[in-house]
Amino acid sequence: MNPVSLLQVNPSFVAAFWWLLTILLMIVGLIGTIIPLLPGTTIIFAAAVLHRLMLGEQHSVGWWTLGGLLILTIISHALDFFSGSVGAKKFGATRWGVVGGLIGTVVGMFFFPWGLLLGPILGVLTGELLGGQELLPAGKSTWGTFLGTTAGIIANGIIGVVMVTWFLVVALVR
Repeated sequence: MNPVSLLQVNPSFVAAFWWLLTILLMIVGLIGTIIPLLPGTTIIFAAAVLHRLMLGEQHSVGWWTLGGLLILTIISHALDFFSGSVGAKKFGATRWGVVGGLIGTVVGMFFFPWGLLLGPILGVLTGELLGGQELLPAGKSTWGTFLGTTAGIIANGIIGVVMVTWFLVVALVR
């Protein structure tokens, strides 16, 4: 057997490899839409781009689909950024609460996974109390942060499922 034939790989094996890698990355991305530390929709988008680059337009998705997935990725990041603060503001958070929430988010990252959920909430509560709020109004803005963050996580999960479904439908129909 000559060495050149050892280097030649069956094209269907290569396609199966890229499909498997794409699906695994998309599963990790879906998990990332729920776990705040992983950029879920970005991973899903990157998997779609990788699939397109490796298999070509004839066996993958087109540029319009990638553009739509990019828009959904940007929307999901905007939701991540604004959902907790919108919830806090709706429930009366002050600047002290917002700053406390940001500090709690950063500190919470070091106490994965519970710190990612509890850090912002405890940060808002602490910030509100340090800012002179009474316990009841501070608790109310903390509750708003929790609701806003939860709504953002649910919305990101839905966006992630839409992205994966859109990719699979378009890629498999081709």
